[in-house]
Amino acid sequence: MDGHENEQHRAGDETSPEHGRARRFPAWRPGHRLRRLGVVLAVLAVTLGGILVGTYAGGHVGTDIGPFRAELRLSPSLSGGTTVDIPPLGALLLDSHDGPAYLTVEVGSLDQGRTEALIGDPASISRASQSAVQDVRDGVMRLGLRTLASVVLATLLLAALVFRDVRRTAWAGGLALVVTAGSLGAAASTLRPQAIEEPRYEGLLVNAPAIVGDARRIANDYTKYAEQLQRLVGNVSKLYTTVSALPVLQPSPGTTRVLHVSDIHLNPTGWQLIRTVVEQFGIDVVIDTGDMTDWGSEPEASFVGSIGLLKKPYVFIRGNHDSPRTAAAVAQQPNAIVLNNSITTVGGLTIAGIGDPRFTPDKETSPAGSGLTSTVADQVIGVGEKLAATIEKSPRKVDIALVHDPASAGPLSGACPLVLSGHTHNRQVSKLPQVEDEQPTTLMVQGSTGGAGLRGLEGEKPTPLTMTVLYFDEQKLLQAYDDITVGGTGQSQVNLERHVIRDPAQGDEVPVTPTPTRGPSESPSPGTTTLSPTPTS
Repeated sequence: MDGHENEQHRAGDETSPEHGRARRFPAWRPGHRLRRLGVVLAVLAVTLGGILVGTYAGGHVGTDIGPFRAELRLSPSLSGGTTVDIPPLGALLLDSHDGPAYLTVEVGSLDQGRTEALIGDPASISRASQSAVQDVRDGVMRLGLRTLASVVLATLLLAALVFRDVRRTAWAGGLALVVTAGSLGAAASTLRPQAIEEPRYEGLLVNAPAIVGDARRIANDYTKYAEQLQRLVGNVSKLYTTVSALPVLQPSPGTTRVLHVSDIHLNPTGWQLIRTVVEQFGIDVVIDTGDMTDWGSEPEASFVGSIGLLKKPYVFIRGNHDSPRTAAAVAQQPNAIVLNNSITTVGGLTIAGIGDPRFTPDKETSPAGSGLTSTVADQVIGVGEKLAATIEKSPRKVDIALVHDPASAGPLSGACPLVLSGHTHNRQVSKLPQVEDEQPTTLMVQGSTGGAGLRGLEGEKPTPLTMTVLYFDEQKLLQAYDDITVGGTGQSQVNLERHVIRDPAQGDEVPVTPTPTRGPSESPSPGTTTLSPTPTS
């Protein structure tokens, strides 16, 4: 009996307050802290997994955008942004917002009959543009709510399977709700509606010739390639106008549209592309800054006959590959104007231009044109000085100056707001060093509208075909421009990139580019030029 009581007493001692404190003490040891940290990390890992699974599983919704059926999808991202896929033509890329969510809008495959009816019916296009913005907003709102619900549900199910604990499951679900809602809110707070004004188009030329071989095969495929190119650019421009709201560049009585081309180099594909852009973009004036031909020979003079088919004023200056015979053939076209240290007014724009001082069709036999020696520098700078003097004497304010080689542009700083050139086969936009108390001058160097001709195939990749649509406001200041780039002969990549100038009076925010100066040395001194204005091949 006493022994049994003693056992009960010992058992009672184990549950005494003193003994209880001894049992609870190990809970604060380092091992238990690591265990609690492990639980926290596990909850975070499960939450992150649930967010990813929920976003990819439920972060999509179908919606109608005007006459199109579209699929909207959200995906995690560090940089944010929006892609509008238009299969099979390509995609519009918009810098619409910052991370951590990326929006993809995929327009469903278009029925050919419905698309043609839409393009041919101005009322349908108007209705589509008016309803598209609200349709997108409604679709994005539903997408956000659906993604939020999908993420929370996926996280709760995953946490329940991993922890089998109500409290930890609730913590994971609540954390997923906070993180997802915060991410969507952060993306919404950085929304940039003006991003639609400066989209970038990328796409593929459907059924384009895969590879183009020697010169004979190139000539045989020109017609087929040109037809495909014309059809693609036409479709892109029509869809571009239909599905995007571009209020800055809506047609208005005071807007003048100029197409800048250069260095066609006898490529008939260039004419096909020019004709398509002139028609689809409603071009008022075409400006060509030279090198229409390769050798300037008499047989090449027939190449200029396509100018008359454009039925738009065509302003031309001679390049270093164009002979006086070439310039004379251009001048015979009914809609052409050839400038040589002279000024004309067309489409409300006053344009001054001067031809290149050299004629170097073959740089191997014309060493004076193969580098920027002191002699060549004096020549190209000299024509710039001549044109600047002509502009200074003009009773009318000159809006645009034309030179072939950008090395001639230096003396034109302050003479007019915009200088256009070509020659380098490398598109570039920059500011000329500003002359004190004079207006700033922007220099726009065009690439090769003809892809450098057959010589463009000498490198590993064909030289792309480039041209630019310039938009001038009622004050004849450049307000925006579209850079159009088409992959070189036989290639399929097409790119259309819109640039909007925020302050037309000051020009675009671009780097200042030094220009060549006269000097006794055979090459310009370091720092005097960054244009590398070597002549075309």
